[in-house]
Amino acid sequence: MPGKAPARRTSGLLADISPLREHPDFRRLWFGNTVSYIGQQMTAMAVSLQVYAITGSSFYVGLVGLCSLVPLIVFGLYGGAVADAVDRRRLGLVTAAGLTVLSVALAAVAVVHLRSVGVLYAIVALQAVCFAMNSPARSSMIPRLLPPGQLPAANALASLAGGVGQMAGPMLGAVLVGLWGYQAAYIIDAVAFTASLYAMWRLPAMLPGEGDGAVRRRPSVIEGLRYLAARPNLRTTFISDLAAMVLAQPRVLFPAVAGLWFGGDTSTVGLLAAAPAVGALLGSVFSGWLGRVKRQGMAVLFAVGSWGAAIAVFGLTRNLWLALVFLALAGCADTISMVFRNTMLQSAAPDDMRGRLQGVFLVVVVGGPRLGDFLSGSVADAFTPTVAVVGGGLACIAAIALIALFQRSFISYDSRRPVA
Repeated sequence: MPGKAPARRTSGLLADISPLREHPDFRRLWFGNTVSYIGQQMTAMAVSLQVYAITGSSFYVGLVGLCSLVPLIVFGLYGGAVADAVDRRRLGLVTAAGLTVLSVALAAVAVVHLRSVGVLYAIVALQAVCFAMNSPARSSMIPRLLPPGQLPAANALASLAGGVGQMAGPMLGAVLVGLWGYQAAYIIDAVAFTASLYAMWRLPAMLPGEGDGAVRRRPSVIEGLRYLAARPNLRTTFISDLAAMVLAQPRVLFPAVAGLWFGGDTSTVGLLAAAPAVGALLGSVFSGWLGRVKRQGMAVLFAVGSWGAAIAVFGLTRNLWLALVFLALAGCADTISMVFRNTMLQSAAPDDMRGRLQGVFLVVVVGGPRLGDFLSGSVADAFTPTVAVVGGGLACIAAIALIALFQRSFISYDSRRPVA
């Protein structure tokens, strides 16, 4: 186990990079994940462009997301159980290698000019399976690589990498497709995965459970869900996130409100969609103070409540730039919530449950916003977009107030004495 000595933290607001500076294994893993995630986002953009070029239909492009969503939800839970039963390093290597092979397959499809959306859908679905198996294993490794005091900084750095990938990946993918064709994005994605493979290769064996005498167990999703049901603090991390993502998720309404509220066009939709990502990125960059917060449960509730408040105010304003500011504030609040929720999962859960809990985390992160899209769209059609957005923000605040009222242990959660 690394880091018997207390972790050093930055005293300022900028992101604490001590996990990168002090722990080579984590540094390699973070860099590999960052590079490979940018490649994945490039591929996602290239696939969407290729499907549209073949079909000329936005509906078929939308089906790409569905082909990813179902495997992510199904195999996210199973992948977490597998991560708690096998060598996580080996699972990470195998699934990263699978993603590399699938990127090569996409490149081959592009090179031979095979105009089949069915083949593209199948490859995208297999990519989602590999990612769903890889993500819980990778996330559950982090507490084995770092001391507890550096987990908030590590999760903030992961959020920073994700923000960079989401902003740079699609742009690079579109540029590469325009210059050299779809195969260019796919080949570079395959090459990018070598960084993740190298990082995994350099890690020691990651058998679940504490110590070298860890015993392999038969994977059990049900056992993980039963464990979560009996742990109020960990359970509340998921409930609080669902309160934000299901009740107050306005993104599906951006095309409608861009014209109705702001008199804009598709470029306005792009600004609205980008604003939360910019806020999330800024929240990660200025995350140095997060490691000093001990009452992490209270911080989660405050961050999720802030998300709801920012969304509600966004629904009331008709000034575009003010709306963008509040969407950015919402994105920043979401990053803070994610950092502390993930830190609580990594700190309070035993090692042999971390994979399954990370699998649930993946399912909630992927599925919650989709449910939120459905709810927001339904309310907007039944009433108005204003009712959907403002009402959703207020409902989120009300849900957080109820959590604070009935889950007192969550408010008093202290990172120095983590209790699941």
